[in-house]
Amino acid sequence: MADTPSTQPSTQSTTQSTTQSTTQATTKASAKPSEAMADRIAGAPISWGVCEVPGWGHQLAPEVVLAQMAELGLAATEFGPDGFLPDSAEGKVATLRQHGLAAVGQFVPLVLHDRGHDPLPELEDAMADLVAAGASTVVVAAATGADGYDERPQLDDDGWATLLANLDRCAAAAAAHGLTATLHPHVGTMVESGDETDRVLTGSSIGLCLDTGHLLIGGGDPVRVAREHPDRVAHTHLKDVRLELARRVQAGELTYTDAVAAGMYVPLGRGDVDVAAIVAALEDSGYAGWYVLEQDTILAGVPDGEGPVADVEASYFYLLGLAAQHSGVGI
Repeated sequence: MADTPSTQPSTQSTTQSTTQSTTQATTKASAKPSEAMADRIAGAPISWGVCEVPGWGHQLAPEVVLAQMAELGLAATEFGPDGFLPDSAEGKVATLRQHGLAAVGQFVPLVLHDRGHDPLPELEDAMADLVAAGASTVVVAAATGADGYDERPQLDDDGWATLLANLDRCAAAAAAHGLTATLHPHVGTMVESGDETDRVLTGSSIGLCLDTGHLLIGGGDPVRVAREHPDRVAHTHLKDVRLELARRVQAGELTYTDAVAAGMYVPLGRGDVDVAAIVAALEDSGYAGWYVLEQDTILAGVPDGEGPVADVEASYFYLLGLAAQHSGVGI
């Protein structure tokens, strides 16, 4: 059975308008996070509508996205999809350095369930750039092999055995490069629901990328996972979700893509994910990984006014408030 998600009432938080100087986002030789929670907050291009799915709306230029991350005071980012940053490792490093941003990791969709397909060459290509950039994490998703996240097949036992074995291979390959591999439960992939996430945790040794939005939309309970398996959480994508739209996706009334376009994702603290409880469970357990702010969005064109950065700013200050609670220091 699917988990009954732990949710919180929707609340409205005020966006703080004053941003921090770009000088606060200093270039780091390594993207390994410090102990302070406030220093473990990173950005992701998906919050600016940058996505690997063909036809996923208007794609903003990296110069715009990275400059706005730095202006907010974010110290690091995930790479984003292939093609967002330059192809070469040197180009990626130089582009991030221009904006004072460290590299955290990259989302890498891989076909893991097909016995006739070896996912490791694709993973090795991605990891080479991550190592060169001083990143710490490779975020693997169990791709279906088709574009988009609106449909997926169901796996039989043989497919599951292949997937789990490949996850262990990914974890070992990453460790050989000094990286941590994590599995990202994701809507429209072979690992989506709470039950499927539990099957991965039971059947493989790979760490977990806890995506608080995707797990809720997939019918799981991210609060339960954070409380029961904090030792397996190696990376976190913090999202907030409007449960009414998530339930329409679960019921087949809306595709995932249409729900994103309709505003299913909202700034942290304004939706139905109990972000505060998740952060508390992780911090109380000694979690020392990154919190990557994500609010998947689809842009119809060049945005008017501030654009997506306003929502990212709201999420950033919300999370800084939680960090202050856990450190006992005001912001």
